[in-house]
Amino acid sequence: MHDPLLIHVPERIDTERLIIRCAQPGDGAVLNAAVCGSLDALRPYVPWAGVVPTLADSEAVCRKAQARFRLREDLMMLIFERAAGGLEGELLGGTGLHRMDWKARRFEIGYWRRTGREGRGIATEAVHAVARLAFDELLAQRVELRIDNLNRPSWRVAERCGFTLEGVMRRESLAPDGTLRDMRMYAKVRGAEEPLLDTERV
Repeated sequence: MHDPLLIHVPERIDTERLIIRCAQPGDGAVLNAAVCGSLDALRPYVPWAGVVPTLADSEAVCRKAQARFRLREDLMMLIFERAAGGLEGELLGGTGLHRMDWKARRFEIGYWRRTGREGRGIATEAVHAVARLAFDELLAQRVELRIDNLNRPSWRVAERCGFTLEGVMRRESLAPDGTLRDMRMYAKVRGAEEPLLDTERV
């Protein structure tokens, strides 16, 4: 396996309606507005939503995210509306590849959507695009989504994107409020939901 630092990872994905790209210095203000407006919906499921971030906090998140992206430690990306002329419009949420095992080529997709932008298929389009990045560009063998069993809208996204429910892990982790929660494990793997690579075919 190549050193992950030498693996080409596209920093931008363009879809029909979205621009999905690595965070950059200067993104803090738009990220802060989107996060602060979405905390009530995010708080039950993600630990980082427990504290209202300052502008400086959000800017630091973006700068650290860019550094970690380039070090191939974590591939956080922001989701923007695709405006006329292919320009970036409103920040609609975040996604990316996390908990990566470069040797096994295993990745986990995370995602969140800005409050008030429900019902437009934004998360579905973004997750599909990031999954294609993992399989087509990074030659993933397995891509996972770990979702709180109570978060029905989120696991419906996984199902619309063709991920298979492998099981519900009971009392698997602590929710942000400190209670134990069940987690759904969805996945796509080579040889099942995704075709084998040419080098793997017999």
